[in-house]
Amino acid sequence: MADYSGNLSEADPHWQRNLWVCTLGSFSTLIAMTLLLPFLPLYLQSLGVKGTSSIAHWSAVAYGATFLTAALTAPLWGRLADKYGRKLMLIRASLGMAVAMSLMGMATAPWQLVALRLLAGLLGGYASGSMILVAAQTPKEKTGYAIGILSGGIMAGNIVGPLAGGMLPAIIGIRETFLLTGGIIFLAFLGTLLLLKEERQPARHSPSQSAVQQPVPVAVKVMWVSAMLLIFATMSVEPIITLYVASLISDLTQATLFTGVIMASTALGSIIAAPRIGALADRTGHWRVLSCGLLICGVLLIPQAFVTAVWQLLVLRFLMGLALGGMLPCITAIIRHHAPAGQTGRLLGYSTSAQYIGQVCGPLFGGVVAGQAGMPAVFLGTAVIMLIASGINTVWCKRRV
Repeated sequence: MADYSGNLSEADPHWQRNLWVCTLGSFSTLIAMTLLLPFLPLYLQSLGVKGTSSIAHWSAVAYGATFLTAALTAPLWGRLADKYGRKLMLIRASLGMAVAMSLMGMATAPWQLVALRLLAGLLGGYASGSMILVAAQTPKEKTGYAIGILSGGIMAGNIVGPLAGGMLPAIIGIRETFLLTGGIIFLAFLGTLLLLKEERQPARHSPSQSAVQQPVPVAVKVMWVSAMLLIFATMSVEPIITLYVASLISDLTQATLFTGVIMASTALGSIIAAPRIGALADRTGHWRVLSCGLLICGVLLIPQAFVTAVWQLLVLRFLMGLALGGMLPCITAIIRHHAPAGQTGRLLGYSTSAQYIGQVCGPLFGGVVAGQAGMPAVFLGTAVIMLIASGINTVWCKRRV
């Protein structure tokens, strides 16, 4: 069996078309992964779950199940992508997600929903697979720009998913929402199958120089830690943001609305900034941009602990979104540039797992700190984490110069 390594041509002739196919596919699959959040308690009630505590328990298990299996399997899919080709992995992910989402609409018991969410995480991974393909195919001098575009599509999916989940069930019904989403992902599958092009070149490895035997560069390990800390810090405010907004307004019935607007503003800032900061990093250096971005985010978190009005928090979160937009593209670009031949997919897969760890641990940290020291302490503690991440990258960058 030929081993299709990360050594695709320096400028794959199809990289631009593939970038847009991957961006649209990632957008649709991220909608599917986040769509469930607004109506999950209602769906569990319809499946027979009774009592507030039981609904909360099943909601946490069902929502987190997808991300758990996705984190565990990301390195495996990355390694298989290196060996058998990235397009095949994207075909598997989009078709698997389409089937799993459609079956969720047919569940008759809560355990079935949880099992299907686990299956979705196991068979999914379209966004991380897209990241690997785009990073490997794009010319090195365009890596930050391309990953920025893709990150914008992923972030947009994270915005549209909960919005669609809040509107569609009232219009067409909960079960029909799952079926519609499965159909949209199936279109992503067809687009991937028919439009995505991959010119794979068999890698030539001698037994003594096999890429698998090469140690992981320290720079890549630094990026894994940076990715985990970045997502950890981003997600740490999730459990308390609604309560924090409620403490700033007099009409508590508007808390959810303002929270949605504030969270959307952060995502919007990232969408706007991601391709631009990525392109800037391609010109000036990914390490420098990453270190500066983490520093700016850390500084912007400090005043968020002392705001007295919603508009102040809105402005600060939007500015933070602008700074966050280019961080993951820089991390991906650095990993791509330092990955040994044939290991690009595997190492980026571990980066995805590190991000999922941050996604799970961040909210836990925020909830515990808020309960012990108050909500402002969450912002201050997160600021410290961001500044530590910036310091790690600054020191490593100076060591490389």
